[in-house]
Amino acid sequence: MRAVNLLPRDDPSRRTKTNVPVVVGVAGAVVSTALIGMMFMSASGAVHDRQQQLDTLRQELAVVPPPVQQSSAQAGLVAEQKARVTAVAAAMTRRVAWDRVLREVTLVLPQDVWLLSLSGVSPASPGSAAPAAPSTSGVPTGFTLNGYTYSQDGVARVLSRLEVVPDLSDVQLSTSSVTQVGTQSIVQFTIVANVRAPLGASS
Repeated sequence: MRAVNLLPRDDPSRRTKTNVPVVVGVAGAVVSTALIGMMFMSASGAVHDRQQQLDTLRQELAVVPPPVQQSSAQAGLVAEQKARVTAVAAAMTRRVAWDRVLREVTLVLPQDVWLLSLSGVSPASPGSAAPAAPSTSGVPTGFTLNGYTYSQDGVARVLSRLEVVPDLSDVQLSTSSVTQVGTQSIVQFTIVANVRAPLGASS
């Protein structure tokens, strides 16, 4: 009788197919482990950098000296400086802004008028809020203007225009006379007024 082999034949293609899933699984596990390791190393490096920055900031903070308490002498100097600033500010509020007064006067003077002299007195003392003593005669003395023009009408125009200057009050004609200069008759005049006290002078 002939012998018969009942065992299945060894199929190489079948053995290869059964090993492919195992290889893929192992490769996936290796790749996942590598990714996790890289992420851990990156996070560990970031934490290390933050820790170094924190240590550097702590060292810089330790170098900064603590705030120094003000001594009584320093506090006295600060108080004296504040008092001086307050005194200067108070004095400035009592001063007459002469540059503004003169600019206002020059803006309103007619073109046919020329001045010989101009004088002014502050209505308040720079060191005191008390106004200057008024004139006993009732004639303004704070502002005096001497000049020439061609006619009495010109003098009237000067008077009317000076009355609208905000810093002047009680504008009056003191003298007015006709004089001869060469062949030309001209009018010489003197106008007086008071200078208004600054707003802070009465406070």
